[in-house]
Amino acid sequence: MSRRNTDVPPQVSDPDACTTTLLAEACTVRQVLDHVGGKWSISILLAAIAGPVRFSELERMVEGISRRMLTLTLRNLERDGLLIRTVYPTVPPKVEYTATEMARELHDALATLTDWAQRHRADIATARTAYDRRPDDTAA
Repeated sequence: MSRRNTDVPPQVSDPDACTTTLLAEACTVRQVLDHVGGKWSISILLAAIAGPVRFSELERMVEGISRRMLTLTLRNLERDGLLIRTVYPTVPPKVEYTATEMARELHDALATLTDWAQRHRADIATARTAYDRRPDDTAA
């Protein structure tokens, strides 16, 4: 295994540093991927895209998620405009989450990305193996 550090993501420490077109695009994509690519977000979105879903249903469907993390993830997805939260005036209150049109469009993009990843999985594994077998280049 190579000693190269490939786990360090690019950092933009100052949010105001996103002034150039390239940085602004990278910042926007990173911000979206931070939420959508979170550990639980995709599972929650997939459930909501299938139809309105209640908090308790999500809690059962998304294996391993805590109530607190489910609440935080739902709030972030709602804040980003990917979920609509509807509270019904019943006792106890009934709350449902529905995917927005934007989330449905995102689902299509994620499906395309998933297809791409599946088609190129072997190519990526081969490239990683070849890279890791190269002599260490500490000059970079």
